[in-house]
Amino acid sequence: MKMLLLSNSSTPGFSYLHHAVPLLAKHVAAGQSVVFIPFAGITQDWDSYTDKVGKAFNDLELDIVGIHTQADPAAAIAAADVIMVGGGNTFNLLKECRTRGLLKPITEAVKKGALYVGWSAGSNLACPSIRTTNDMPITDPGGLDALNLFPLQINPHFTNALPTGHQGETREQRIRELLALSPELDVIGLPEGNWIAVSGQQAYAHGPHPTLLFKAGQEAIILPAGHPLL
Repeated sequence: MKMLLLSNSSTPGFSYLHHAVPLLAKHVAAGQSVVFIPFAGITQDWDSYTDKVGKAFNDLELDIVGIHTQADPAAAIAAADVIMVGGGNTFNLLKECRTRGLLKPITEAVKKGALYVGWSAGSNLACPSIRTTNDMPITDPGGLDALNLFPLQINPHFTNALPTGHQGETREQRIRELLALSPELDVIGLPEGNWIAVSGQQAYAHGPHPTLLFKAGQEAIILPAGHPLL
């Protein structure tokens, strides 16, 4: 399998998905077909979201279509060179994929060689479940199990920073709550600007910031760039 799992899409001072362009350029060729799954988008319509992504990757000359426009979505996924899943609300993303019967076609396509590219909610969807999303459960996705393409749980946008005077839990405290209930899980804290590259049975953490690995009953493990995850 081949996957690029990004923490975020936007970086202050740069254009949308700016940091993703050189990463994707290493894995694609001009003219390749891409199905974009925009269902995490809530406050922007799916056509606009698809257009925004197309403009971000314009220099790569990819053929990007929104899955919501396809008469036979499963067939479009099966024929695609790249399956791209955008960020937004993870619960709505999972709900739409589940109700439209797309989870199995996505899994099968990636296992057969299609490149999976996700950011934020799109990265969460690749995990065994969406239990490490940061999003409000604004809709019922009919279960939390996701694609299970990547065996570890990812917490995108990871930070332990709290605003002055804020009395809520840190992100690590929330992850520790999950691990108290499900100690068998491993959770990757993926800071903004970082990503995970998967090739076959290998996966590596990359980016300008240390990636954190959380295990039940252990201190957070700091992983430098290029560190293997599997």
